Amino acid sequence: MSISEYRHILRIAGKDIEGSKKMIIALSHIKGLGYNLSQVILQSLNINSNMRIGFLTEKEVSDIEAAIKNPSLIGIPNWYLNRRKDSDTGTDKHLLTSDLDFTISNDIEREKTVYSWRGYRHMFGLRVRGQCTRTTGRKGGAVGVKKVTLRPTAGGPGAPAEAKEGGGGAPAAGTATPEASAPKSSAPKSPETKE
Repeated sequence: MSISEYRHILRIAGKDIEGSKKMIIALSHIKGLGYNLSQVILQSLNINSNMRIGFLTEKEVSDIEAAIKNPSLIGIPNWYLNRRKDSDTGTDKHLLTSDLDFTISNDIEREKTVYSWRGYRHMFGLRVRGQCTRTTGRKGGAVGVKKVTLRPTAGGPGAPAEAKEGGGGAPAAGTATPEASAPKSSAPKSPETKE
């Protein structure tokens, strides 16, 4: 192919792809299309996987788009598809880009509305697929923990000036306390003697 037929940016399945990338890597940039499925599509269409995607002809691009939209047309088995036995239609199909995101969000909302266990886990932002949560997944907010607000105490920033001087320990110089003014006796009091 000549340099004049090279395209710097190619649009496949609604995704802009740089023409300098190799075929498998470029196709796997499309959301919903992985490395393995890209390789199978290229092999079934007899397209060189090491070629740069900018050198594709218009016919090859249209063949790739048709194969991506309906992989069963070129003989790809159903277990390669990412949406088998759809809950609405019951058919096998392969979803791409925004359709994939929309369908996943619809599935999660359906699980929440029927109050399945997976729906409960999605509601509270917990792990859904049976992972261990004792030591991992602690990034989110704590569930069921009440936040305690601290009030100003004696000697704190909102305390009166007299309490701040004493600091809760010995009284300041020149101030008398009731304990200091009472007379102290050195002999211990026995329970039998009464005063």
